[in-house]
Amino acid sequence: MGAKDHSEQAQKDVPPARCAVFTVSDTKTPQTDVSGKLAYEILVKFGHSVVDHRVIRNDRKALAEVLQEAQKAGVDLTLAIGGTGISKKDVSVEAVRSLIDKELPGFGEMFRSLSAKEIGVSAILSRSVLGTTEEGHLIAALPGSPDAVRLALEEILMNELKHLLWELRKHA
Repeated sequence: MGAKDHSEQAQKDVPPARCAVFTVSDTKTPQTDVSGKLAYEILVKFGHSVVDHRVIRNDRKALAEVLQEAQKAGVDLTLAIGGTGISKKDVSVEAVRSLIDKELPGFGEMFRSLSAKEIGVSAILSRSVLGTTEEGHLIAALPGSPDAVRLALEEILMNELKHLLWELRKHA
């Protein structure tokens, strides 16, 4: 068995991820949170569980605290949806980056590349980010539109999630 075959077999043995979905918004409610519900549905469709799902106000400190709580609770993947724009109130990327030990810049690069095919040069406004924490968890900030959530999850992250988790755990 070659190294690639061994890696693929090991990834098959990775259990489904425990996920948390936090929509960052000052206007959305659990009833109007279309993007958070979509993320929940996609994660479940791909066989993962969502153990926490709620709307968090657009406050960097409050968001960082909630993200840290999820990590301490043993969540494998934490998503902050929304608050990734360039206005003064958009603080999700900063909150997520404060917890990242190793950033995976390819995620943001790929997201913007694929997004540009859909929305054109407006993709430069996207500040999506993915990284790992020191404790070996994945954490991401995604733009808040349903199309962005679908693209980030279905086109990128769901295709690599088990591989990412396997890599994080193989020397843990």
